Amino acid sequence: MFLRSAFEMAQLIRGERRKQGLTQAELAARVGASRKWVVDLESGKRSVDLSLALRALNALGLRFQIGTRDNRRDSQEVSLDQVVALAGGRVDPSERKQGYENER
Repeated sequence: MFLRSAFEMAQLIRGERRKQGLTQAELAARVGASRKWVVDLESGKRSVDLSLALRALNALGLRFQIGTRDNRRDSQEVSLDQVVALAGGRVDPSERKQGYENER
């Protein structure tokens, strides 16, 4: 799946959480965050901490992959730890780039 916005990521996370039969509180516990944080994440709030969002994807068994827009097949796999480390644990919303790819 090719994601173009925080809202699309929010929909993906909410849908997968529901598909797995998890409550917001259960996902929050897996991530190490509050239930309110999950509510904010699932509503597409732009100021959600990137490292926690990546943990939520991981907790749901979703794979995060970054690639170029021009050649989606030529994308490289990176670990969530690498992404968080490169982002310094947080990414300012003005620095985010669209085009996150999540393939299962």
